[in-house]
Amino acid sequence: MKAAVYYENGPPSVLKYEDVEDPPCYPSGVVIKVEAVSIEGGDVLNRFRGALTRVPHIVGYQAAGEIVEVGRDVTHLRVGQKVSTVNADGSHAALRSVPARNAWLLPDGMDVKAAACIPVPFGTAHDCLFEFGRLQKGETVLVQAGASGVGIAAIQLAKQAGARVLATASSDERLEKLKAYGLDAGINYTRDSVPEAVMKLTDNKGVNLVVDSVGGSTLQGSILSLGYRGRVSMVGQAGREPMVVDVSTMMGGNRSLSGVFLGAEIFTDRVHDNIQRLVNEVAAGTLQVVIDKTFPLSDAAAAHAYIESRKAVGRVLLIP
Repeated sequence: MKAAVYYENGPPSVLKYEDVEDPPCYPSGVVIKVEAVSIEGGDVLNRFRGALTRVPHIVGYQAAGEIVEVGRDVTHLRVGQKVSTVNADGSHAALRSVPARNAWLLPDGMDVKAAACIPVPFGTAHDCLFEFGRLQKGETVLVQAGASGVGIAAIQLAKQAGARVLATASSDERLEKLKAYGLDAGINYTRDSVPEAVMKLTDNKGVNLVVDSVGGSTLQGSILSLGYRGRVSMVGQAGREPMVVDVSTMMGGNRSLSGVFLGAEIFTDRVHDNIQRLVNEVAAGTLQVVIDKTFPLSDAAAAHAYIESRKAVGRVLLIP
């Protein structure tokens, strides 16, 4: 099969388009013919400095397509069904092998491209807001990196829950586009101090919850944006900066910081069923997937470079 592979960590240019062996089908797994790959922030970070589980390495969490092979122990899926899948790697390829537990069935007629974008971003956003963030109707939430996949999902889910939604992005143009998905007020972090802007927008009360997928110095701004009993759901390190923060301001305001990693509970019934519900909601039009741009799989290096340019609003896809 064809795949986007690399032999060493580094910039997008390390990605090469090559022929590699087809993946095996394990007894409790399935193999899909990939129709769309959603490039996740973790994919870009792993290419940059993550472990190579094999050489050449195929990066990638998330892809959707048609089942072409089913393991002997799998009874709830069959060849020909369309699914969205998650695994530790292997998405940037024409075929991928995943545990059947990590394949979510698509409703008839659902757009496969949209389906490829759901499990990690929407599942992560939901956990950040509700499972760990304990968001309640009427509260105010700040979504860092609002134009990212997790960001756009979090904006929609928070708005659905009756929250006031603030978000950050790198330009006024990107912030303007987010209003269509429920953004109440945006903050251009390249121009304005995020904590100062938050306090101005909240009459110096601060926000109840921050969803932070950036980390580094951004995490410090998230902490300083909290109101009394405010919470931060920290879910990534997209900024690639060291996680060095001063948490001394949290104690006086009874604030809290929670680390969130969807993968730690990906095999649980709670997460599996929640992702299936989110897939169904996107299929029904209750939630929207925003696709910024698609690239052929052979142009994976260009797609990664585009993501790193921070110009995208929503997902960037690879099409084998």
